[in-house]
Amino acid sequence: MIETLRLYLSHSFVVNALIVGVLIALCSSLLGVTLVLKRFSFIGDGLSHVAFGAMAIAGVLHLTNQMLFVLPLTVLCAILLLRTGQHTKINGDAAIAMISVGALAMGYLLLNLFSASANLSGDVCSTLFGSASILTMTRTEVWLCAVLSSAVVVIFILFYNKIFAVTFDEDFARASGTRAEAYNLLIASVIAVIIVLAMNLVGSLLISALIIFPAMSAMRMFRSFRSVTICSAALSVTCALLGILISILSGTPVGSTIVAADIAAFFIFSILAKLKRKVG
Repeated sequence: MIETLRLYLSHSFVVNALIVGVLIALCSSLLGVTLVLKRFSFIGDGLSHVAFGAMAIAGVLHLTNQMLFVLPLTVLCAILLLRTGQHTKINGDAAIAMISVGALAMGYLLLNLFSASANLSGDVCSTLFGSASILTMTRTEVWLCAVLSSAVVVIFILFYNKIFAVTFDEDFARASGTRAEAYNLLIASVIAVIIVLAMNLVGSLLISALIIFPAMSAMRMFRSFRSVTICSAALSVTCALLGILISILSGTPVGSTIVAADIAAFFIFSILAKLKRKVG
């Protein structure tokens, strides 16, 4: 097994997949804690469906670089979701459900009506559940992921105190002069970027797992925001590495294997938390 792993790691496409997986897992875990605490967990699911619809439109238009179309449209929908939930009669969860289901349905409809691909079901399955092969990660995608992921990490570090304030007590943060709405929009926009980056790796239907599971696992063991964030990041990166390596050795889909590792970690942390309470 070790020799087989060494053989695979000698190939650049495997290293590219590991780099992309780690970067995406790190970024999603940083904002995942905030989304869970603010009860915005489903916004990731909604935006992933929007990204699917945007990719379908880009495919129908035969755009050579789909990222230039999908990324701005997903960020725009993230802003619209937040605005719709706050300033209209439509509740936030209802707005997410309407936009996500509508985007998913329209995307699939457009693919069926206009797609020139001979393997429509394969393309749709790959987009929804992630690519079954890690060969799809090109050098350009790796560099783009590295640049955008670095930007996400820098934004989180620079605005950590503001994000912390908006996460725990938005009314107090607003009263103390913090522009809470602006930081909510920033959080939603960053999540949109992460979702677009993760589309090729885990698929649009599994992205929310990368955001939610590490945060929920860390919350089982820790209470402070900083401790939960650090634990969530470390756990997310570890599960991503394990998932990719296991998928290489066993031939399973990358995205599903990473999510399975996150689920296993959640149960392990839940058991450890119960043991900790009994001992304490």
